[in-house]
Amino acid sequence: MVDSQYVLPNDIGIATLDCAEAFRLLSPEERLYAHYLSRACWYGGLVVLLQTSPESPAIYALISRLFRTQDPTDLGETAHALGLSDEEYQAFLVYAAAVYANMGNYKSFGDTKFVPNLPKEKLKQLVWKSQAFQDHPEEMEDLWGQCGDLMFSLEPTQKHLGLCGQGISTYFSSNCSMEDAKRAQDFLDSQNISAYNTRLFKKEVDGKVSYEVRLASVCSDDSQLDADLAAKMKCFPFGDCEFSMTLGDYAPLLQKVVENLQKAQQHAANATQAEMLTHYITSFTQGSIVAHKEGSRCWIQDKGPIVESYIGFIESYRDPYGSRGEFEGFVAIVNKAMSAKFARLVSAAERLLEELPWPRAFEKDAFLKPDFTSLDVLTFSGSGIPAGINIPNYDDIRQTDGFKNVSLGNVLSVAYSTKKEKLTFLAEEDKDLYIKWKGPSFEVQVGLHELLGHGSGKLFVQDDSGAFNFDREAVINPETGEQIRSWYRGGETWDSKFSSVASSYEECRAECVGLYLCLNKEVLGIFELEGEDAEDVIYINWLNMVRAGVLALEFYTPESGSWRQAHMQARFVILRVLLEAGGGLVSLRHTTGADGKPDAVVLLDRSKISTVGKPALERFLRKLQVLKSTADVAGGRALYETYSAVTDKEPERFLTLRHTVLLRKEARKLFVQANTRLEGDDVVLVQYESSAAGLIRSFRDRFPDDGEVLERHLMDLARADAHFWGK
Repeated sequence: MVDSQYVLPNDIGIATLDCAEAFRLLSPEERLYAHYLSRACWYGGLVVLLQTSPESPAIYALISRLFRTQDPTDLGETAHALGLSDEEYQAFLVYAAAVYANMGNYKSFGDTKFVPNLPKEKLKQLVWKSQAFQDHPEEMEDLWGQCGDLMFSLEPTQKHLGLCGQGISTYFSSNCSMEDAKRAQDFLDSQNISAYNTRLFKKEVDGKVSYEVRLASVCSDDSQLDADLAAKMKCFPFGDCEFSMTLGDYAPLLQKVVENLQKAQQHAANATQAEMLTHYITSFTQGSIVAHKEGSRCWIQDKGPIVESYIGFIESYRDPYGSRGEFEGFVAIVNKAMSAKFARLVSAAERLLEELPWPRAFEKDAFLKPDFTSLDVLTFSGSGIPAGINIPNYDDIRQTDGFKNVSLGNVLSVAYSTKKEKLTFLAEEDKDLYIKWKGPSFEVQVGLHELLGHGSGKLFVQDDSGAFNFDREAVINPETGEQIRSWYRGGETWDSKFSSVASSYEECRAECVGLYLCLNKEVLGIFELEGEDAEDVIYINWLNMVRAGVLALEFYTPESGSWRQAHMQARFVILRVLLEAGGGLVSLRHTTGADGKPDAVVLLDRSKISTVGKPALERFLRKLQVLKSTADVAGGRALYETYSAVTDKEPERFLTLRHTVLLRKEARKLFVQANTRLEGDDVVLVQYESSAAGLIRSFRDRFPDDGEVLERHLMDLARADAHFWGK
């Protein structure tokens, strides 16, 4: 029997992201712009398969060929003829849908492997009897050989993504350790090269160690590169080893991205959008993060577009070292009513920043008012879909040019719908209030988290010329009362300095800002909340956070003492901080459920949020910001790792509580996204039913003309690197 942690339930929640009304209101030109941007995103999203696990490309190709040849209903008839039960075939549909939704066989939220919840031999029989196998037996047998065993394997090093024998990562060859990752980061910093669009491959010949840093690009040689980047495409001696820079990672997929960005450019709404796409095209063609930064600057300047989009190697959550970005692309349409609330929040931002618990010197010199819009997602490619986004992630741009905030309205509306019977770890008297206010409270939290969480705080920097962006004599560390003694230098960034802890630490800081500022009456008024409603929203926002801290234990791995999800680690840290505050603010009770199995209840005393909770959060938030601003890696890691520790000490007994959480966990929803299709000069929206079969059909229709060619590209790319993972 497979541990339920590694299989998905047949009744997993599956929801359609509805954007029909928003799409209907677009002009013909806006529809064409959205269509080609969506095509670019979907092609680029296939890169994630190669960034996830060695077997992900083959699994994708196998299930795509099955369902391109036979509709899920037709393949189901084949399955039943073979003797598979309805439950077994549904388990396969859920597995296939999840591979598409996560772009690989590891959960995007938690980085845990999931395997088919049916016997391997039965699935193999289904593959052999499928129409796809009858049409191309040798190719299908080869695909099964590439992924059949690995699809089901739960060997210890294959259960999670990671490095150092703790998991699998295709950002690095399998012989790389954290020490190798650190050495590579030092090399990249020395050459002022970003790690965002790279992978690292280590080679050892006759005791000599060398590394290949491979850039994602259409180009495979330096003839098309600008002079600065071309000069870096060579071998560099570094310490006792050698680094070589090469081009062409994911080239055939990025070529399709570029082609569709070029088509989208013909329908851009203005010159800024067109220039933005020019830079993105250059970035993906040459492998240039400098060009992507220029595109991001244009993106920031493109205020209030009807069709919003961002694309590239963005989030570094899944790199075990924390520097390399996963490919992501989204296209979404503005929701004017909700965006008006966020615009009011932006207008109040400078006043609200003054409420944060650190000295003015630790805040940016000027708050660069960003766009903050609520959008309905049309397309979101990558491994998962967030509820809100604050980008770009480039520190230098955020400090000087600004950023944009995005709240994804149609994601929020379906992701956080709640049923009373599904609410774990809450007291019965809290459940009705939780159901009523969870959506509105999360709306407030997302707004504050993205705009004033990720959008706040200054990094103290000394640039390559020796100039400082702060007054060394005047800036005083509020924790010590002394002048600050550390800062960022040259090409150092937040990610490169704080590496593996950076993502979670920053999510924790942003979550704390949201909790802290949701107590502000002006904020609540912006979201049209007052009186008892406002007080209820505060309570549910804080209660949701402490409950999330309990749920987070699912994403902790006791064997390695590591966390697999940045946001959930952050929420556990906040739970620890609020428990430590004492005074009866937060308490945990281990109980027994009506089914006789272990259970637990988390309690929050709402009368003590302002008197006990706020001061505790204030102290912790100040420490987080000061350590971040001053590049105090040792202090920051020590603080964060202390609160991240999971023990079985009384009274919380977190390791025991983790078993209860796993016993009662609920799988995250899968989202079914629409397709766009050209019909003459018009673009038509095609939506699908909220089911595993509907999600599968959406991917079957996504690449109608070149699906088989793309699968061959994926397999060629995977085979070329197979030896780096011992295959």
